[in-house]
Amino acid sequence: MQDIRANLERVRERVARAAERAGRRAEDVLLVGVSKTVDVARIRAAVAAGLGALGENRVQEARDKIAELGRGVQWHLVGHLQTNKVRDALELFDVIHSVDRIDLARELDRRARARGRTIDAFVQVNVGGELSKGGWPPEAVETAVGAVSALAGLKVRGLMTIPPAVERPEDARAWFRMLRKLAERHGLPELSMGMSADFEVAIEEGATMVRVGTAIFGPRLPRLPGLPGYPEVR
Repeated sequence: MQDIRANLERVRERVARAAERAGRRAEDVLLVGVSKTVDVARIRAAVAAGLGALGENRVQEARDKIAELGRGVQWHLVGHLQTNKVRDALELFDVIHSVDRIDLARELDRRARARGRTIDAFVQVNVGGELSKGGWPPEAVETAVGAVSALAGLKVRGLMTIPPAVERPEDARAWFRMLRKLAERHGLPELSMGMSADFEVAIEEGATMVRVGTAIFGPRLPRLPGLPGYPEVR
């Protein structure tokens, strides 16, 4: 899997250059390899090459992969979480990036306290007000952060967003800058923002975690029902 190692090295170099442009240190940016629909062999190659954090979108797919790969890396949930999957998510993930509504936060809190743990979480902000995406609107962030921070079972590390699709990475800068200013206003130290197409701009605007998939693992493969590693979408 030499291509995985080479891809990962190129992404790290891009992270380092973006951090340098912003007067930051590369080690202050966590690279989360988004491994949804990626087969276990390619994920294992990335971990062997030094990737220390993996991001998954679906609970069941993560369960299958963790069973094979173990817990030698951090596992991050970066996709939408249904409330009926909270118990399983708490068993599997170290960080949840997508706390996008108060009923989910309360269920995470209830389940986490029952397990005697605190889950690291990001409050998701819908910076573009898109109906197709979850998260609080920017004007509700103060209320959301206050409500979620009051829950003992969650530790709010910062804000997360998936900005509207743009033609050029530079066009996403305003969305990332908005999230940074919101985080600064509310005293939150971390920002989960930026994906394969725009993570360099996100780092320049303050991202502390970037969620990068195809730039490391290559093009996504289709989900095929019944094929190991590619569970049917439910």
